[in-house]
Amino acid sequence: MENNKKMLVFCGSDDPSKSFPPFMLGCGAQAMDMELTLFFTLSGLNIIRRGYAERIQLPGAPKTLPEFLQIAKENGARFIACSAAFPILGIKGDDFIEGVEYGGIAEFVSLAEEADVVLTFC
Repeated sequence: MENNKKMLVFCGSDDPSKSFPPFMLGCGAQAMDMELTLFFTLSGLNIIRRGYAERIQLPGAPKTLPEFLQIAKENGARFIACSAAFPILGIKGDDFIEGVEYGGIAEFVSLAEEADVVLTFC
């Protein structure tokens, strides 16, 4: 039976202890047939910047952050970069890995209204 539940995860930090859990929990939700959307803002945008995830390491984690990114992506996760944070950090849309979408605050609020589960990691 298909599960139509949705999980939205707010990723606001590139600190290893805050950047790995969204993927561990998110991939678990995907294994339970939940739709997963990850919304990245402020230093959390570094997670999806080209070449940056490789630098974020958490000793003892079951997978590397690039591996988690790939698994989530292969299982249909949406990655949304907060465009409102671009000017704050001097980031451009082409700084990100392939497949990243862009959205602002209204996009996050709209997704949160529709989600069954909303998690925040800041």
